[in-house]
Amino acid sequence: MGLFEETVKIRYSEMDCDMVLKPSAMLQFFQDLASDNAENLGFGYSYIIQHNLAWFLLKYHLEFDDYPEGIYDLTIKTEPRGYNKIFAFRDFYILHEDKQVGRATSTWALVDLSSKSMANVSEILADNKYMIQHEKREGDLLYGKIKLPEKFDIEKNFEVRFDDLDVNRHVNNANYIVWAIEPLNFEFRRANKLKTVDMVFKKEITYGSKVLSQVSIDGKNTIHSVKNAETGEELCLVNAEWMGR
Repeated sequence: MGLFEETVKIRYSEMDCDMVLKPSAMLQFFQDLASDNAENLGFGYSYIIQHNLAWFLLKYHLEFDDYPEGIYDLTIKTEPRGYNKIFAFRDFYILHEDKQVGRATSTWALVDLSSKSMANVSEILADNKYMIQHEKREGDLLYGKIKLPEKFDIEKNFEVRFDDLDVNRHVNNANYIVWAIEPLNFEFRRANKLKTVDMVFKKEITYGSKVLSQVSIDGKNTIHSVKNAETGEELCLVNAEWMGR
């Protein structure tokens, strides 16, 4: 199917106070590139909306050899990895000056907007020549299991804002990483940057709802639970491994 790539110019607004790329900006790069690539290959927004469908991201696994810091441009590459009956798969590669600094894998589903149920991806994309049956490769990234702790160390509350919403009127996926890691203290964030991340998206949340973000810290490993504070439902789980700067 081939790689689709784009060079992105990192703006100051996409860096934190130490010129480290904000994780939310990284996920926005992924989403934008994936959307453009899907559109070019005939299974993007303009195609699926005609069938009253929407793509929903289910999970990410990211690994970094050296998380971007003080860098003003990156090359992001993406590749659709095909589908099985229910899910579609996509990989990402992050490069700086032709050196790979990180990569990611992701799993997606097509959801019927009327019934709110998952559609059969293999039937909907059967005639698309750019999407084929998913086949594993040697060296593929593996998702890690996220085991919730018995108790959390810190927590913080948020409210869903209008600007948190995307074109589907749901909270943009990049916001969940913001909510997940915000309870970490200032000193921890300044001393560390991401090494690996597992994210599982479980439920959507709507405008005006209350969000509770809880974090358990074990050295350089943090486990995060983002919940609907009003219902107690899990929205997103994150397991992050950090490396010193």
